[in-house]
Amino acid sequence: MQSLKSKIDALWLDFHSGGISNPITVIEQISYLMFLRLLDLNEARQESRAQRLGKDYKGLYGPEQQDLRWQNFKQLGGDKMLTRVRDQVFPFMRKEVAEHSALGKYLADANCLIPTGNLLVKAVNAISELPLEKGDTKGDLYEYLLSKLQTAGIAGQFRTPRHIIRAMVEILAPKPTDTICDPACGTAGFLVGVMDYLKQTHSTPELIETDADGDKHYPGDQLEPHREHIQNSMFYGFDFDSTMLRIAAMNLLLHDVQSRTLSDQDTLVSSFSERMPQIANNHFDVILANPPFKGSIDGESTDASLKSKVKTKKTELLFLVLMLRMLKMGGRCAVIVPDGVLFGSSGAHVGVRKMIVDDNQLEAVISLPSGVFKPYAGVSTAILVFTKGGRTDDVWFYDLLADGYSLDDKRTPAVNDELRIKNEEFMQANQGQPLPEYHSKNNLADLLYQWKKFQTSSLKLQTSDSSRSEQSFTVPVAELRDNKYDLSINRYKEVVYEEAEYEAPKVILSQLKNLEQDILNDIETLEGMIR
Repeated sequence: MQSLKSKIDALWLDFHSGGISNPITVIEQISYLMFLRLLDLNEARQESRAQRLGKDYKGLYGPEQQDLRWQNFKQLGGDKMLTRVRDQVFPFMRKEVAEHSALGKYLADANCLIPTGNLLVKAVNAISELPLEKGDTKGDLYEYLLSKLQTAGIAGQFRTPRHIIRAMVEILAPKPTDTICDPACGTAGFLVGVMDYLKQTHSTPELIETDADGDKHYPGDQLEPHREHIQNSMFYGFDFDSTMLRIAAMNLLLHDVQSRTLSDQDTLVSSFSERMPQIANNHFDVILANPPFKGSIDGESTDASLKSKVKTKKTELLFLVLMLRMLKMGGRCAVIVPDGVLFGSSGAHVGVRKMIVDDNQLEAVISLPSGVFKPYAGVSTAILVFTKGGRTDDVWFYDLLADGYSLDDKRTPAVNDELRIKNEEFMQANQGQPLPEYHSKNNLADLLYQWKKFQTSSLKLQTSDSSRSEQSFTVPVAELRDNKYDLSINRYKEVVYEEAEYEAPKVILSQLKNLEQDILNDIETLEGMIR
């Protein structure tokens, strides 16, 4: 896998040196080329199958369109290839392919923006060497490509780190019968995270493969009874950026989900509930999201049903109300919010927190380190976990201090492979409890371990009495109400101060005098040397 990542790195640099520096444009153009190769691979597979069965096959490419297939145009020289791809292949993709593919509605304005034949040849050759036909490797490669958005930075848009997504998905533990939504999906990281989780938890152990880098690949063979639901009605994503939706659709496709349920839609405006009334209300079992922070929306266009619950233009508050509306009764949500949502004193802030605590079941507040979204944002955030309906009795708090990476702009790994493998072995032998040395650098394994302990009903009474000086503890709902529903962990966590012992003042003064005398002696020695 490492050598494949190196090829992605080289291709990224080729695009940059070839004059395309916008990371979104680079990923979009690589996505189109990957999709064209996947089309040809699928066409060849269907042709081979029809030949084995002795049947006629009428494929996507007619007799007069064979020159538009990947295997044929990749043989051309730079200028001829660019002309063929730009003037024939892309129009074919916008028209004929759009009618038959899950990506169809996202291809309507697809254009080849690669400026030179030389760059196109490099890109085509590089993508030809990627194992896009091999299981979930293609999805892993695309996720690695999307990680370039993190280092490049995008105005107003940034990706949720994949290890944070994995932890949130494991906390909710979605089932293959659930219906999942992200109302501000971006590149579909949360939806892909759910699919990866389902594969991991629904694979026959004997079929799991481990590559040379020690990464495991899960076939998800036990998901076959749910395949139709997974492909057609499980995953829903909404975003008002059509470019993001194209990348999201490609991301899902490369993770074996040919979903047509991504929509170009701002979910906070009234047109959403008017266009999709069934989906906008009481529809989803699970919502996972990291909606935009510190944004505002025009009050005139805001959905009236949201304004009736909370009078605000702040998107981070409106999204919480929206998610509660979209969930089924008993549906669950894990959402990242800025810390201001937890302790803001405005009527809207308190009202939203009161709604979550009093009218539903707030399960957990997980404080994240402030550097988790660097280099593009240093805002402090937290994860809220709640269930629509039910009753809040005790709320579980966890103070995540380390996520396995440095908390500066570089975000370099703090855990090496040797320690990671050692921790995995330790966890297997200790019912999921992480190795202390590993935990000091990455709290995520302990977060999941402590969460599962809290979720075990027989242990809830024990954990509710745990010391608030520990990393995780619970707070009774009455105390939250007494504090105006303040959900910031620092309001309730006890800080233990170690008593420092100092020398007596006379002793310290004597030491200072001796030090001063030593300095004077040294000065006199220096003066004697220069006479």
